Amino acid sequence: MIKAPLPHNEAQRLRALRELLILDTPPEERFDRVAAFAAREFDVPMALVSLVDRDRQWFKSNFGMDVCETARDISFCGHAISERDGLVVPDTLKDLRFRDNPLVVGEPLIRFYAGCVLRLPYGEVVGTLCVMDRRPRKFDRLDVAILGGLRDVVVEELVRREEVVS
Repeated sequence: MIKAPLPHNEAQRLRALRELLILDTPPEERFDRVAAFAAREFDVPMALVSLVDRDRQWFKSNFGMDVCETARDISFCGHAISERDGLVVPDTLKDLRFRDNPLVVGEPLIRFYAGCVLRLPYGEVVGTLCVMDRRPRKFDRLDVAILGGLRDVVVEELVRREEVVS
């Protein structure tokens, strides 16, 4: 397993995440609806609104998984936030970064991952909207565009929420 590199603006990114005042808050229907829709749209058993904190990824919305967070060093989203737009892994067993990852070789047996980054209007990436499957699969440009459109809904809701909380 290869740990994800830290983004070049990690301190700024973490500050923006904390300013959202969203970590460890109860589930919210607006985020749960998007995750459930993404799971149905892509016919996958798991979808998350994942926020990448310093040492963990925390799930603001969790469709199909029994946990509310995982360690950042084993997270797929930790890798995705370092990419410009996100990350697609068609078969985790064929990817050196993930083939021996505990989330691949053990429950929830992730074999496919696609995540679009949640980039706030001022540029910081705080997490991902991601979909996962227990079998390898293809994800074409249209799929990326659809997931990106759903991601935009999540970002809009994060911004709205921040405006109300502030």
